[in-house]
Amino acid sequence: MADEVQGKAPESGASAPQGGSGPSERPSGPGGPRQGGGRPSGGPGGRGKFFRRKKVCKFCTEKIDAIPYRDVRLLQGFVAERGKIVPRRLTGVCTTHQRRLTRAIKQARNIALLPFATRH
Repeated sequence: MADEVQGKAPESGASAPQGGSGPSERPSGPGGPRQGGGRPSGGPGGRGKFFRRKKVCKFCTEKIDAIPYRDVRLLQGFVAERGKIVPRRLTGVCTTHQRRLTRAIKQARNIALLPFATRH
């Protein structure tokens, strides 16, 4: 039995990397963690599979100047499920139209066309 324990110890010590972190962790190499690898980077994380198109303001492309507060279908597209106004970094609306959109949503809420929050 003592021979079996001694026989297994050198094998497991030789195959495991030093530091005791286990076989699943790979050594990082001379420069530490990879900075860019050899792959083309398409953004953070170096994943180049998906190309994100720059969002264009819906109101500018359709040349809508005034955003009516009575148009509930239009406004619901810019209100989240919980009732929050979706930020412009997610919708792609320009700054001036986002301000007008916010004002229209608030007006529609005040006259009960849109809910302030969802029921639960």
